[in-house]
Amino acid sequence: MHTPPLPLTRDLVLVGGGHAHALVLRRWAMAPLPGARVTLINPGPTAAYSGMLPGFVAGHYPRAALEIDLVRLAQAAGARLILGPVEGIDLAARKLHVPGRGPVEFDIASINVGVSSAMPELPGFGEHGVPAKPLEALAERWDRFRAGRGPARVAVIGGGVAGAELILAMAHALETAGRPARCTLLERDRALAALPPRAAARLRAALAAHGVEVIEGAAVLRVGEAAIDLADGRRIASDFTVGAAGARPLPWIAESGLALQDGFIRVDAHLQSSDPAVYAAGDCAHLSHAPRPKAGVFAVRAAPVLFDNLCAALSGTRPRRFRPQRDYLKLISLGRKSALGDRSGLVFSGPAIWRWKDWIDRRFMDRFADLPGMDGDPALPPLHAQGLEEALGGKPLCGGCGAKLGRGALRAALQAAPPVRRS
Repeated sequence: MHTPPLPLTRDLVLVGGGHAHALVLRRWAMAPLPGARVTLINPGPTAAYSGMLPGFVAGHYPRAALEIDLVRLAQAAGARLILGPVEGIDLAARKLHVPGRGPVEFDIASINVGVSSAMPELPGFGEHGVPAKPLEALAERWDRFRAGRGPARVAVIGGGVAGAELILAMAHALETAGRPARCTLLERDRALAALPPRAAARLRAALAAHGVEVIEGAAVLRVGEAAIDLADGRRIASDFTVGAAGARPLPWIAESGLALQDGFIRVDAHLQSSDPAVYAAGDCAHLSHAPRPKAGVFAVRAAPVLFDNLCAALSGTRPRRFRPQRDYLKLISLGRKSALGDRSGLVFSGPAIWRWKDWIDRRFMDRFADLPGMDGDPALPPLHAQGLEEALGGKPLCGGCGAKLGRGALRAALQAAPPVRRS
């Protein structure tokens, strides 16, 4: 006999469909916390996986290959999905604000919204530039641009690893399409400064092999429709300009009232913010106990701890610590089906490294291809949301045909009704 659903006594709201939250939802589909309702809020029905973005730009993957289907994922987890951007949070009232709908209430909230690489302070960028993050906007606009014909002029502002990966991917895609291209990488200081010398040298060699011009010490004055003006008077031709110069938090986080570090949400070893009801993970969070670079690997590694600690917050049990690794394997796409690997000063590159990276990326995405089904709720397991026992009280789990009404309201209505006469 099917066990009827348990009452919902706690609301968990996941803000953003980033890597950590996608994995939390997958885990929830396998082991939901009875008595807790989950809501996911995200601007769109899919979330892009950052590890495969350079491969998509280069033409190695179709657009669908790097998109996590949040609708299907939410359905598997039994979660509500609200499509729209969060634009504010009221910590005192425990409410989130999404344009076009009423406030979304929460008991516990978790934020995994990523970052932006928009440059609103740079004249012309808002009209003519494309931020590298959020990834969805870049993927959509690049799809349209690379479908064109004739010579192409592209540029990336920001000479870090992400910028180098993107300009290499663009150069390869345009070369494959037979379009003569001018590709430029612009960096205010020294390009690839965060990499060890040997890794930087290999990446520079790949840029040269693809015909990418690297301009260092380039202070950008403005971005135009077909050119970028530099402070030294030079004009760099560009019909498609991407901004990849650093990570910026989303604007509403600055007004959230949460403790911040350089604009990012400060979290402790439990991934808990300055407000005990709010957690955060991924690039939008700053690990105050163990600062780390903005890299997707930390969001993926944080996901199991975040899941456990959200369940702990909802059920009143003890949380556990997140201990991020000090060093991690960096796999960098080199345009063609070749990649560069770097860990602890050991550098390696070539087609075999690309195949390794491809296997890792596909294995990650496969986690969301075969989602577990939802079983019926157990009667009352040992771990459950706070307030569930009180909500059940002494009544049976089945409330009959009036179960959508509160017990008190149903009893009062029936007492006022005339007695039923049996014939």
